Amino acid sequence: MEPGSIITWVIVGAIVGLLADWAVKGIKLGLLGAIVVGILGGFLGGWIFGLLGNPFGATLLAFIIYAFIGAVILLLILRALRR
Repeated sequence: MEPGSIITWVIVGAIVGLLADWAVKGIKLGLLGAIVVGILGGFLGGWIFGLLGNPFGATLLAFIIYAFIGAVILLLILRALRR
């Protein structure tokens, strides 16, 4: 992973974390928690879709999709562990 890609994942992940927190109900992480989950979800989504051969390509829109899916996966896991 190149340094430019890492910076992109962090920025996109922070924004997408807020969207994922809004989309997955039952988790109240607050602003900082949502940003952290978004960044981690960005890395998780990038890793998962990297294994799949990046089906959406390597565009900014693809990074947003990967980060959102990764963040939602993390939030669903977190919600399952809290119950």
